[in-house]
Amino acid sequence: MSDRQLEEIGSYVKSHLPEWLAELAPEHRPMTITDPALLERIVRVEESLSHQRELMNQGFSAMEKRFEQVDKRFEEMREDMNARFEAVDKRFEEVDKRFEEMRADMNARFEAVDQRFASMEKRFEQVDKRFEQVDKRFEEMRIDMDARFRTTNRMIMAFFALVTVVSAVVQIL
Repeated sequence: MSDRQLEEIGSYVKSHLPEWLAELAPEHRPMTITDPALLERIVRVEESLSHQRELMNQGFSAMEKRFEQVDKRFEEMREDMNARFEAVDKRFEEVDKRFEEMRADMNARFEAVDQRFASMEKRFEQVDKRFEQVDKRFEEMRIDMDARFRTTNRMIMAFFALVTVVSAVVQIL
């Protein structure tokens, strides 16, 4: 394409550009403001927006500082809580140690009680043997007494038989 053709295209576009822009939606049209009051008002709004932006940046900076302070306070609280938890952990360890000592002491006492029960059981076994011996002696005595009662009973029967014979003889005589 030659320069002349490009110039013709450029002038054609320049002449038709305002029409084409008018056809576009209002948000895509270029702004052309000629009213000085409106321009002054736009400048004031832009200055106000700029001032508000500065205030917002200051607020954000203040919030950032406040967040840093809160973070610092949280860190202090975390360190304090860690220290407290460590103290609690130590106390739990001490309590666990005391429970272990108590358990060991109780186990020793239970073992002593178990030994006492074992010795008591041996003594009961000895008592059982003695009762068996006593039972045996009673049984022997019962057998001996039964034999004596039988002998005594026979003697009494013989005595009554003798008395009966003697009384029969006495009556006969």
